[in-house]
Amino acid sequence: MTQRTHNKHPGPIRRRLRLLGKAVQFLSRLDGRGPHPIHEASLNSSFHSLPLSQEPNPSIHSTLDIQSTLDIQSTLDIHSTLDMPDEQLALVIPSKQATFAVAGRKIPQPGPGEVLVKLQATALNPSDVKIHKDGTSVDSYPAVLGTDGAGIVEEIGEGVTRFDPGERIFFHGACDDNDLATFQQYCVVTTDFAAKVPRSLSLDQACTIACGMGTAAIGMYGTINGIGLVPPWDRGGWSKYKGWPILIFGGAGSVGNYVIQLAKMSGFSPIITTASLKHTEHLKSIGANHVIDRYLSLPALKQAVMKITGSRIHMMYDSISTAETQEAAWSLLAPGGKLVVTQPSLISKDAYDSRQVIPINGSPQSDENWETGKRLWAHLERWVEDGHIRPNNVELLSGGLRAIPEALERFNAGKVDGVKMVVRPQET
Repeated sequence: MTQRTHNKHPGPIRRRLRLLGKAVQFLSRLDGRGPHPIHEASLNSSFHSLPLSQEPNPSIHSTLDIQSTLDIQSTLDIHSTLDMPDEQLALVIPSKQATFAVAGRKIPQPGPGEVLVKLQATALNPSDVKIHKDGTSVDSYPAVLGTDGAGIVEEIGEGVTRFDPGERIFFHGACDDNDLATFQQYCVVTTDFAAKVPRSLSLDQACTIACGMGTAAIGMYGTINGIGLVPPWDRGGWSKYKGWPILIFGGAGSVGNYVIQLAKMSGFSPIITTASLKHTEHLKSIGANHVIDRYLSLPALKQAVMKITGSRIHMMYDSISTAETQEAAWSLLAPGGKLVVTQPSLISKDAYDSRQVIPINGSPQSDENWETGKRLWAHLERWVEDGHIRPNNVELLSGGLRAIPEALERFNAGKVDGVKMVVRPQET
């Protein structure tokens, strides 16, 4: 496995210092103590491309029940790497906006405050499509994407006390550092953004939580990048907004699902969401009081909302954020109200308008979100175990990492509705 450096600075600062540390570490090995491989030095040396159409290895398809997996993993010595391969398979983008390719990649090693995870499940997000197509959020290539993950802890880094080898965890990865990305078979995880998986939950279910939950929570509770509501993890935050209505556009999507659940924890009532009516039963089971047909015209939507609330609404979260949904939300927002959007704002407002539109970046690993994200993840394990937070509905795809490119195209075609697409990297 390759050695990584680590520092405790958040966000881009942390990553820049990590890269500098890698360079220093490499130079220190030129004094005769032996060679040291460099991550992503070149596509030819670090990544060995394999055709996407290659048939999965049938030997990988044998499965063990969760308890058996835990028993086997827990027998590994914390510092032992004798039974672990040096290389893994990853889905990489060789160059900006290039076609995805399955390639060999060195397995990273955890630094202080990190763990190495054998990825058993990773979920797909619309942001993966945007990053690939637009070339945003990635500074260098070859690049590995993916931010939603769940798997088995293989090794722990210095100072880690919350997790042990063999434990099942789910976590928020990062796509601007290949070692932290989830479209591969092993990745390093920052323990600030990880939690243990309750036995009642499968790893496939657990991997659907991180990204959607992070975006939902930061939009609602972020003080720099969000509305800045008092969060339910703070004293007095639970049920604080009892009697306040909230309107959520896109409740059936991953982010919308978690906004509904957080709104319930914060006490909002009534909780109103737009969605296809076929999702009504599920959305009410996680906390929605009213589900309005997403296909209604703007006048009909306004009439339906006003019938419930009797007035315009002060708090809204638009998890879809198209021009149409932003226009609809803005027309229903009360004076002094706040609207969260997950895409750039398309709202035109004059200087005297007291309403606010707040575009957000939902990554907990960015500088402005680090503290909010860290505090959220300190409570997620208990909330999931207690049933306050339920995962998204899962659509499991066959083929491992090779299934991802075609699946991502479904987002562009509008063919993902009410589910989170999940793959198992070990089946590649």
